[in-house]
Amino acid sequence: MSGIAAKLQHNREKSQGIGSNSHAVKYLNQDFQELRRSCVERRQLFEDDYFDAVPTSLGFNELGPSSYKVRGITWKRPAELCSNPKFIVENATRTDICQGALGDCWLLAAIASLTLNKQVLHRVVPHNQSFEENYAGIFHFEFWQFGEWVDVVVDDRLPTKDGKLLFVHSEVGSEFWSALLEKAYAKLNGCYEALSGGSTTEGFEDFTGGIAERHDLNKADRHLFKIMKKALARGSLLGCSINITSSADSEAVTSRKLVKGHAYSVTGAEQVEYKGGMVQLVRIRNPWGQVEWNGAWSDSSYEWRNVSNADRQRLTNRREDGEFWMSFSDFLHQYSSLEICNLTPDALTDEYTKWKEVEFEESWRRDVSAGGCANYPNTFWMNPQFVIKLDEVDDELDDDEEGCTVIVGLMQKNKRRQRKMGEDLETVGFAVYELPEEFSGKRQVHLKKRFFQQNRSAARSKTFINLREVCNRISLPPGEYLIIPSTFEPNKNGDFYVRVFSEKDADFHEIDDPVECHVEKIDIDEDDISDRFKRLFGHLAGHDVEISAFELLRILNRVVTQREDIKTNGFSLPTCRNMINLLDEDGSGKLGLVEFKILWTKIEKFLDLYKKRDADRSGCMSSTEMRMAVEEAGFLLNNPLHQIIVARYSDSNLTIDFDSFVSCLIRLELLFDTFKTLDKDGDGEIEVKLMEWLNLTLV
Repeated sequence: MSGIAAKLQHNREKSQGIGSNSHAVKYLNQDFQELRRSCVERRQLFEDDYFDAVPTSLGFNELGPSSYKVRGITWKRPAELCSNPKFIVENATRTDICQGALGDCWLLAAIASLTLNKQVLHRVVPHNQSFEENYAGIFHFEFWQFGEWVDVVVDDRLPTKDGKLLFVHSEVGSEFWSALLEKAYAKLNGCYEALSGGSTTEGFEDFTGGIAERHDLNKADRHLFKIMKKALARGSLLGCSINITSSADSEAVTSRKLVKGHAYSVTGAEQVEYKGGMVQLVRIRNPWGQVEWNGAWSDSSYEWRNVSNADRQRLTNRREDGEFWMSFSDFLHQYSSLEICNLTPDALTDEYTKWKEVEFEESWRRDVSAGGCANYPNTFWMNPQFVIKLDEVDDELDDDEEGCTVIVGLMQKNKRRQRKMGEDLETVGFAVYELPEEFSGKRQVHLKKRFFQQNRSAARSKTFINLREVCNRISLPPGEYLIIPSTFEPNKNGDFYVRVFSEKDADFHEIDDPVECHVEKIDIDEDDISDRFKRLFGHLAGHDVEISAFELLRILNRVVTQREDIKTNGFSLPTCRNMINLLDEDGSGKLGLVEFKILWTKIEKFLDLYKKRDADRSGCMSSTEMRMAVEEAGFLLNNPLHQIIVARYSDSNLTIDFDSFVSCLIRLELLFDTFKTLDKDGDGEIEVKLMEWLNLTLV
């Protein structure tokens, strides 16, 4: 299926609810129920051909097939590692999971927080899986990926070394849900090594579909403890970490037994009475399952002797399990950043106040819609544009401030999966502009360069950064706003997913130019044609007094190859046929005198326009120049159509020569004319049968 057809099919499936919380997409079309039933009937254990027990499933570099780190690794099923394997022992808890040889502590921290919300846990780790009933060596897990839920099937062959699981494992040696979850996530991202290094928010979002925000603890919000406590009560997932200043700092243990550059989970926030006052406490979990804070309020610290017996019994745990309490003030001093994942409305029960959510998928394409940030004013306007309308202010805030709170998230798609192909994250961010009243309510408009030269942004992302997602909480007065997501530099290809969470209902939509044709028809009568042109036509047309596609090809190429002010590889036969299809009134498949004169006039106009838009006199057009020339020729097109034009008509340097330019304009006019002819009632829709479709597309 072509890329365009695949995108159309994806949009149709999404409109039917496929990919929603209740109807996950079957990853690689693997149906868990059907595969398990087949294996049970055949009495065979499942082996996953899409993620086989081979070195390439481990990695591509440090865990690549030729790396010494993969020596001695064997793949074993749980029954080969213990006598009585269990999927989940009793209930999954945050202290179940221990890190292995893979640098994915960010993922483990997210898994640990996941276990605090049973509803969310059971969404990711479906029920009715075990090593007893209907066991066939197959399990499945569900993850959120860029706006849709995906069901991922895996077999239970796990990488081991010296008889032990190599990567994530449970504290209880007979429990395997976390190891299998990690394997499914590795499959989704291409291999295990693709999971090395990351942000806890990425795991948070892929387990919940939520939107995550980051807080710099050096500049903490004065209401942060309240925000944390409220977020935990809502079932939000929280993580924290300590920044490193050099590679030597990575996972270095401080004198207070905190690990730098390590992803921790925040699992609790409480206030206790202490020496006549109230102290704010934060509970934190180290996914290693050991190495705990040894300062104030740690497991065995003296502070616990001065709180009530009830609080002490309720909160303390003297096991070396990686979980500990510390004061909120120490938390701010010791840690660098906090991440909070706000859950989507469909992940929250009715007892919670829910966010309103809107989303869009789009792409940046070089020289078409990848305009870079506002530092590049000549191209910034080309980026995709979205409008949000905020009518209602938030409920009353603590300090009586009024405004509309939104959380804007800009996420790059599929970059982790593409790491083994050398892809890396782009530096991305977004800007927000107040929309003038003259554009209010309009959807078919793409604001151009002049608007951004004359208007300052009302808000923007705190930074442009090479993370999977840039997310910021913004408060704005009621009104309409333009959101421009972009890479930092222009001409960086990428697919992205943008969404907005708002406290109140908000209208959010993409805006773009309309798709219209305003080409002026050339009306020429035979009496208007000069005798000189008639003699020329008679000489060119020959004895049948008509010009065929083959004759037109020779005529045009003889003319254009003599010009030095334009670059051309010569017209193609399909282009000449399109010219004849556009102008052939009598259906002869050839051009008569008047038809040829109209074509000649068109080509002269195209030549003038081409030279006018070739600003650097290079003899060819850039894709940006092409976009403006197409509009001046009478065609209003949206970003997706401009992307198709660049893909179809430009060369490897994304430049367009003269014959490609003419071919594009002729093809566009032919398509618009054909649609108009078939659109009998003018409602913008046509219906064609198979033979009609084939006749239209084959000419």
